[in-house]
Amino acid sequence: MPAVAPDTSSSSDAGKPVSRRSSWAEAAAAADATKPSRAPSPAQPPHQPFAPPADPSPAPIASEPAAAPAPVPGGPSGGHAPEAVAPPPDGPAFRRSRPTVADEIDESPMPDFIGSPGLFVKEQKPRPRGGIRGALYNMSGGAWNLGPGPKQRQEDELGRRISRQLQGSYNTAVLSLKGGIGKTSTTVGVGLTLAEYRGDAPCAIDANPDSGDLVERALGEGIYQQSSPRTITDLLENIESINSLTSLARYMHHAGRLHLIAGEQDPEVSDSLTAEEYLRIRRLISSYYSVVLTDCGTGVTHNAMSGILQSADNLVIAAGYAVSGAKRARSTLHWLASHGYEDLARNAVVVITDKDEVSSRVDKDAIEEHLAGICRELIAVPHDRGVADGDLVTLDALKPETRRAYKEIAAAIVDGYR
Repeated sequence: MPAVAPDTSSSSDAGKPVSRRSSWAEAAAAADATKPSRAPSPAQPPHQPFAPPADPSPAPIASEPAAAPAPVPGGPSGGHAPEAVAPPPDGPAFRRSRPTVADEIDESPMPDFIGSPGLFVKEQKPRPRGGIRGALYNMSGGAWNLGPGPKQRQEDELGRRISRQLQGSYNTAVLSLKGGIGKTSTTVGVGLTLAEYRGDAPCAIDANPDSGDLVERALGEGIYQQSSPRTITDLLENIESINSLTSLARYMHHAGRLHLIAGEQDPEVSDSLTAEEYLRIRRLISSYYSVVLTDCGTGVTHNAMSGILQSADNLVIAAGYAVSGAKRARSTLHWLASHGYEDLARNAVVVITDKDEVSSRVDKDAIEEHLAGICRELIAVPHDRGVADGDLVTLDALKPETRRAYKEIAAAIVDGYR
């Protein structure tokens, strides 16, 4: 029996012949005719309708009645949805008119969470110590933090200079042409200051041929006598067997984190240290310490002095406020400059210690001006009984002004390591 199309016409269409779709292409064309036309976007070529087959002969009538397609919403009466046509493979089905949030995130640069933590954490002011700022901080439990004052900021800057990380080992020689003007006390005070602020322990060597007392000034006479009295001579006798810091420690003394090598106390052998022997010790010490202080003897012509100056990276010239002390310091710098050590003389740090508390008749400013122009830096150490007594030197027993002077010397020494 032939298939009969259902009558979907309204009463107004009565009497009109029932139209039959001859093919799916005609049905698609009829459906497209009912849709509003859209101008093609400039980025996309206009859609070309699919061309009908060359032979538009009617499709054969099926022997079985086919299911009616779903009506097209908004289409003409009796219209059916055409089969889906795949979009052209050459272009995208659609294009976004503006970037999405995901696109903006992908295109934005990735912040450096490791290298720039300050981008995400507010910088906290350092805690003030002492003074009105410190009192306000303590009373408010930290709620009122005005930050450190100018004096504390200067102290913190000195600490940063002293603690600067170093690559390699450096040696500073402390010398003078006259004894008793603060050479050994400066070595101990600066050594203890370096030990307080640096992450690596410093080492101090007593190379004074005249029975130096470096270790006694750092430990105290009583403690030194009770300890094992190993000296630089013992170290030289066994230097070939030392291959670690542990074995080296047997020949050293310790004042806190300051490590010391004692000078020879026997007058018969105290002046026997040669330049070659000192250089052997210096090479050994350089394997384990980044900062070395060498307390030299009085003068610049004794046996070990050429080896000390040859291995020195910078110098500290000890002087006093007496007219004779200032002249000897100037003579030392001139001797160095005229004997091949011009760089050491130019970069030297001159330390004037008011050890004997000179009278007001001495023009300190004139002496400082006399020496300041021939060295890299001049630093004055005020009179302090903790230094003038000739006994144990400890930072806790020194005046704040004296401790600050030693900090300035230590910072100037490390600044000279290039």
